[in-house]
Amino acid sequence: MRFIVTAGPTREHIDPVRFLSNPSTGRMGFAVARAAAERGHEVTLVSGPVALKTPKGVTRVDVTSAREMLAAVEDALGDAQDGAGAPVIVATAAVADWRPAQTAAKKLKKRDMTGVLRLVRNPDILKTVKCARKIGFAAETGDALAEAARKCREKGLAMVVANDVTEKGAGFGVSTNRVAFVKSDGSAERLPLMSKLAVARRIVRFAETLA
Repeated sequence: MRFIVTAGPTREHIDPVRFLSNPSTGRMGFAVARAAAERGHEVTLVSGPVALKTPKGVTRVDVTSAREMLAAVEDALGDAQDGAGAPVIVATAAVADWRPAQTAAKKLKKRDMTGVLRLVRNPDILKTVKCARKIGFAAETGDALAEAARKCREKGLAMVVANDVTEKGAGFGVSTNRVAFVKSDGSAERLPLMSKLAVARRIVRFAETLA
């Protein structure tokens, strides 16, 4: 099978030295890419800015912004969007929902800044790309299962991997995760605290059932 995996944060620049972003390290996405490659699948990893080594056997595409990530995913998809040979998209990336309406070409001086930053919405990658096999993530701080179920319905996903990032061992920058698999049929499977690689291997095994 072919896998397209997104990982890490995106950065939305205000000027050349300032940006909007989040604390994603990319570990979960890189673990998924590794797990898929270990199973002999063809893997394209589209990564935001992270400090991780590319897993063996994985083709990596580095991007910065949400729009660059969308373009890279669409390029990796090509014409094979549905039917035989269509890839599985596993979208672990923490994509910025908003970006500055304007990006300054030079560093803005404090004296020239008003304290008000106008934002515009970024494209929703999973909603935008036309692919029959999509797996999303929902990193939440409240009712993760309810939010995952909503995303699954609204974005036409096969599954959403939900986690509460406030739980110990399940947030950003750690090697473990505690997740639930929320599927398109409405079922939810809670997994115990596991390494991110162990979670990734479970995700890949589920993806293989979509072939």
